[in-house]
Amino acid sequence: MSTPELILYTAQAPNGPKISIALEELGLPYTVRPIAIYKLEQKEPWFLQINPNGRIPALTDNAAPLEPISSISGSKETIYLMESGAIMLYLAENYDKEHKLSFPRNTREYWEMVQWLFWQTGGIGPSQGQSVHFLHYASSYIPYGISRYVNETRRLYHVLETRLAEQESKGRHYLVGDKFSMADIMQYPWVAYAVFSGIDMKEFPKLKAWEDRIMQRPLVKKGHDIPQPFTLREVVKDKEMIKKVEEAGRELVQGQMKMLREGDLR
Repeated sequence: MSTPELILYTAQAPNGPKISIALEELGLPYTVRPIAIYKLEQKEPWFLQINPNGRIPALTDNAAPLEPISSISGSKETIYLMESGAIMLYLAENYDKEHKLSFPRNTREYWEMVQWLFWQTGGIGPSQGQSVHFLHYASSYIPYGISRYVNETRRLYHVLETRLAEQESKGRHYLVGDKFSMADIMQYPWVAYAVFSGIDMKEFPKLKAWEDRIMQRPLVKKGHDIPQPFTLREVVKDKEMIKKVEEAGRELVQGQMKMLREGDLR
C-alpha cells in the first residue's frame, strides 16, 4: 500500500466530517485545509480546480496508487476527488485493505455498503439540507417547504429505523454486517444534525441508540471536530446562538442566490 499524501478540504458542515471520521478511523495521515464557506472560499478559482462543483468536502492524494497513465511503470499522479461517496469508495479501495471500515469486494456486505452510501447522498443529504434551509435560512416563512422536506426527512429516518430493527433481530448493531462501517459514517453527521432539522429523535429510538453508540467512539469524536469542534447540540439550547447561526446561513444562501441571478454560475 502506498503512503498517502492526503489533503482534506473541509468545513464544519454535515458532509465534511464524513471524510475526517473515516480518515481518523483508518489511522491515515492527512493534512486539513479548512474552507471558509461563509466567505465563499469554495467558489474561488483555486478551489474550483480541485472541485469544480464548489462544495466541500474535497480530497487530493499526491501519491495516488492509480494505474499508470503513461509508459512509465508505477507512475504517480495527483488525484482530485469531490463528493463524499466517491471519496469514501476511493479510501475503501486504496487504503482499507484490512477492511476496517469496508468489506471485501463483490461480497454481499460490500454491495450493501455501497447502496447505503448512494442512498445517503441521494436521500437524507438533499432532503435534510432543504429542511434546514426552509426552517432556518429561507428569506420568508414557507409552510409548504417546511412540511415537504421535514416530513420527507422523517420518512428517510424511518428507513434507517427499520433497517436497524432488522439488524438488531440478527444481533447486529450497525447498518451493514456486524461492524461499524462506511455505511454508518455516511449517515452519522446528518443524523447528528436532526436537532437542527425539525426531527424529534424520540420518534426513532433505535436510530437514537445507534447515534449514541457511534458518538462514543473516540475517533468519531476526533473526526467530527475537524476542522472546528462540532457544537450544534450546545448551540440549539441557546436562542441567541441559534439566531446568529441563522443570520450567517441566511446571508450565505442569499449571497449565493444573488450570484446565480447575476449569471455567476460557480
